[in-house]
Amino acid sequence: MKPIVLVVPILLVEACTTPPPPTRPTIAQQADSIARIFEVPVAYAPRVLDSATVLAFAGQHPGDSAAISDFYRRRGFHYAWFIGDSVGSAARNVLNLFPASDTAGGISSVPGRTGLQRLLMRMDTLQFTDSLRAATELALTAGFFQAANAKYGGIIQRDPRELEWYIPRKKKNYDRLLDSLVAGVNDLTPIEPLSPQYTRLKNALKFYASLDTLPWPTIAWKKGRTTGDSLLALLRSRLVLLGDLPTVADSLIGDSLFAAGVMRAQHRFGLKETGEPDPDLLAELNVPPADRQRQILLNMERQRWLPARPDSNGIMVNIPAYRMLVYEEGHIAWTMNVVVGADASRTVMFSGDLSQVVMAPYWNIPQSIIRSEILPAVKRNPGYLARKNMEVVMGGQVVPASSIDWKKYTKGVPFTIRQKPGPGNALGRVKFLFPNSYSIYFHDTPAKDKFLRDQRAFSHGCVRLSEPLRLAKYLLRNDSAWTPERINTAMNAKTETTVRLKKPVPVVLGYFTAWVDRDGIVSFRRDVYGHDARLAAELFAGEGGAQASVR
Repeated sequence: MKPIVLVVPILLVEACTTPPPPTRPTIAQQADSIARIFEVPVAYAPRVLDSATVLAFAGQHPGDSAAISDFYRRRGFHYAWFIGDSVGSAARNVLNLFPASDTAGGISSVPGRTGLQRLLMRMDTLQFTDSLRAATELALTAGFFQAANAKYGGIIQRDPRELEWYIPRKKKNYDRLLDSLVAGVNDLTPIEPLSPQYTRLKNALKFYASLDTLPWPTIAWKKGRTTGDSLLALLRSRLVLLGDLPTVADSLIGDSLFAAGVMRAQHRFGLKETGEPDPDLLAELNVPPADRQRQILLNMERQRWLPARPDSNGIMVNIPAYRMLVYEEGHIAWTMNVVVGADASRTVMFSGDLSQVVMAPYWNIPQSIIRSEILPAVKRNPGYLARKNMEVVMGGQVVPASSIDWKKYTKGVPFTIRQKPGPGNALGRVKFLFPNSYSIYFHDTPAKDKFLRDQRAFSHGCVRLSEPLRLAKYLLRNDSAWTPERINTAMNAKTETTVRLKKPVPVVLGYFTAWVDRDGIVSFRRDVYGHDARLAAELFAGEGGAQASVR
């Protein structure tokens, strides 16, 4: 520990010099500053809690038990919220950190805050005994964690896997936030466990909340309307209001500026960008602001769940957007269209590490497809496998399909059926593996026409890529052995080639129906799997019609 007398001369010297332009401290610097504060003995309250009391109290709060115990263990069990016999200002700052209602953050009532408020209102009149002081101290700490869990860790506290979310949930670690609060550090923004996307969504929520008081009549559309049509004028007004069209835009349907505004709106909703209004666009524009607010809140909740990954490079697939995003240094480097699982064979939300590129791949057909498609086809036509370039493998050896008594199999087969490499292979010319228990991977496809559609949920669960060659070249760009020419040759070969990446690439398959880009443009997508509706039933429990209002 550094004696406090060493701190004083430093402060005096700094006070006599012209300070440099202020710079925002990094998270690490702020954490170090907090650590130095706590190294000074006088920074602690003179009173010490009984460790057994702390551990017993922590045991009564299973969700935060470790956090409460660790907080006091780091402090040597010194009080955090009391200065002498009185509660310090840090305790009251808890209420400022967690307002009674944080509707912009999606929390209408912050758990734990009401009890803290009642407690703090009585502070000035209470005559503290040792036991009451200890109970108050611990109650303040527990209240902090309860409120922090709601605001930053996710309002839905039950296992997200019950909502088909298999991405490891953010670790609930508010050590820095709590230490900062107690230490009197007021600027907590750098260490709040929130993503930039969360903040953008929060701002979008405020915008849509500002539209609540405006009338929102339904816009109908029929071809052949005149430029003076009132509904056309309403459409123009709606586009202006949502930021898709500048206020100076002409209302003529053929006007290029109007067409550009329509295309911008179509882009935000993931629709075909024709520049011409159509029923799909009007359906999206007719969604009331209150419903958009709910949609934003649902996606803010998912942002709370996301773990903070130290590596800012990686790949994300947003399932309802039918889009792959490749990140470099935290920014989107490029994107491509994808096809995801149909509703009956949904693509699972999870995270992994892409480690292998397999060129000219075999397709080992899953038993589910064998049961539902292959067996019925073979029984109808014994030559089906040969026509589809498929073969049977037993014990690592290829055996003639004619040697199999197909009639005795109904629920699967005790051998492998695979499709050989070639132009008709269902996986196309390349697949990308990130080992997981869901048998999901990225792959090429010969069915290129599916990428031209607005709604692209057609696969058996895997993710089909519109530009697989581009991804292969990107992943192998730093491997001198794999030139673009060699990659192309290997992808069109008749034998399978597997390349292991020198450094695996993080992959996230997520589900986000609302997001905001760096320019502040808000995009929405339809709830293709019904995940929004299920989450809404949890998040808006008690609000009548919440589920029905979520698209």
